[in-house]
Amino acid sequence: MNNRFVVIMAGGNGERFWPESRKALPKQFLPIVGEEPMLTQTVNRLKGIIDPKNIFVIAGEQHRSVIIDICPDLDPEKVIGEPVGRDTAPAVALATTLVSREDPNAVFAMLPADAVIHDANNFCSVLESAFVLAEAESVLVTIGIKPTSPATGYGYIQKSEAKEAHAGHQSYSVSRFVEKPNLEKAKEYLAFGDYYWNAGMFIWSVDSIRSEFEKNCASLWKSLLSVNEALDKGESLEGILAREYPTIEKISVDYAIIEKANNVAMIESTFDWDDVGEWSAIERHNDSDKQGNCFQGQIEELEAQDNIVYNREKDHLVTLLGVEDLIVVHTKDATLICKKEQSQEVKNLVKKISSSDNLADFV
Repeated sequence: MNNRFVVIMAGGNGERFWPESRKALPKQFLPIVGEEPMLTQTVNRLKGIIDPKNIFVIAGEQHRSVIIDICPDLDPEKVIGEPVGRDTAPAVALATTLVSREDPNAVFAMLPADAVIHDANNFCSVLESAFVLAEAESVLVTIGIKPTSPATGYGYIQKSEAKEAHAGHQSYSVSRFVEKPNLEKAKEYLAFGDYYWNAGMFIWSVDSIRSEFEKNCASLWKSLLSVNEALDKGESLEGILAREYPTIEKISVDYAIIEKANNVAMIESTFDWDDVGEWSAIERHNDSDKQGNCFQGQIEELEAQDNIVYNREKDHLVTLLGVEDLIVVHTKDATLICKKEQSQEVKNLVKKISSSDNLADFV
């Protein structure tokens, strides 16, 4: 349908995937899993359900040219550059403003750029149901991922009573959203059976999300009204954002809107999903050898086991001898070696490198 849009959030630096992911070219614009950049995969996954000309991408201003290059089917005017990152609530408010200018009666989805989803058909089926529900009712729809483990890296959604099915998929009212739990709590959520991972996928009408901003985040919404007024006067979006965006409150859409709203509905995913949050996730999507090693690139080993090695330098050989449970990432100007169990801590290492005047260019 022509009044359906998708807005892909492609901000962030992907610090846990350093040294492959850098500020200049972060994770979402790289083929971390698969042969194409992760954003390109996200756009291609929407074929058949959304016209590419109805897709917006919101990312850092410095990455606009990269996005236009790797996603040539998109309308370049709909690749929006933020002069500074202000978290997801300002991005959603900006998206609401821009989609409304296209069609004030539109329904649109907010999707992350870097999720791995292999089952595109079921993804599109669930997304279709979410669109139908958001068109039929004044609700904020989210897609919940059925947990397969007591993960502590995601927020959780607790569903309550079943609602009407739409386009073949059951929907539920949402009881509450909870922040990333500790392991003990995550085990409880898994045992209860009514908690789902929050994948950061939302679908709503312009009217529904605008109403929530006006009610729960009025100051932020007022800032975006000034953006809309300036556009009406013929100012360029780039100039407006350069002036207005740095002053906007930095806050996530979960804190600003989702956790306060009482009209949230959830549809359970029937597709595979992985946010691929750190290097240890790579082995979930690539084959391992008999010793449990997951290798990408020119690599040789002897008596090594259960290692992850990522080497995209074709003229460089990485070798392992008698080591286990390591992550090794080699790029042309930096190499990471750490224990698998420390993959979440790569972000802290990047912060330390960033704070050094002599090393900051490597980030």
